[in-house]
Amino acid sequence: MLYWALTFFIIAIIAGVLGFGGIASASAGIAQIIFIIFLVLFMVALVARAARR
Repeated sequence: MLYWALTFFIIAIIAGVLGFGGIASASAGIAQIIFIIFLVLFMVALVARAARR
């Protein structure tokens, strides 16, 4: 999932440099959402692992 967030972030940077503002903002928004989901799932996994011990 982190791979996809980085992919959309790179797409947003390239689109922003080339002047495609709509695509850049959409890609950046998608990257932020995927990254937040990744962080939430990572924290859940850490808590589950700590509770299992």
